[in-house]
Amino acid sequence: MASTNDLKNGMVLDLDGQLWQVQWFQHHKPGKGNTVVRTKLKHVLSGKIVDRTFNSDTKVDTANVDRREMQYLYHDGDGYVFMDTSTYDQMTLSDAVVGDAKDYLLEEQVATVALHDGNPLYIDMPASVELEITYTEPGLQGDRSTGGTKPATVQTGKQIQVPLFLTTGEKVKVDTRTGDYLGRVG
Repeated sequence: MASTNDLKNGMVLDLDGQLWQVQWFQHHKPGKGNTVVRTKLKHVLSGKIVDRTFNSDTKVDTANVDRREMQYLYHDGDGYVFMDTSTYDQMTLSDAVVGDAKDYLLEEQVATVALHDGNPLYIDMPASVELEITYTEPGLQGDRSTGGTKPATVQTGKQIQVPLFLTTGEKVKVDTRTGDYLGRVG
């Protein structure tokens, strides 16, 4: 149990038997009346985001979420196999749990897996990853770093927009939250 005054971003709450992650919160004191806490909560399993207001000092249940560093090993058709880097235990995560992170997962990459009572909830990827361009149209003479973009396919199969001067085989840094090109590596 925790008070709404103790809320922090990233905290997971157990409300009515469902798990919600705090995305944003604000203490609000209207001109008259009691202080309230406005929150933006994300449903851990479905990803749905809702706004919810609590009275100040309301008790809420916090969920015990264990975040573990795990290394991605391979995709076996049924799911994604991860290994706990501290215990070397292997766990298969479903496509639904992995979600959009699959577009940025390379074998042997480390990510944080959130578990609740031993069940995987979601994956926290690093803010950016380095991926190799496997295919893109060749650039033309005169293409500069400023200007347009072109589609490129990276080694995970995801298609991103890159500047015209990049060629197949180059490594690029990609934002895992937006899928945007951040820069060339090396």
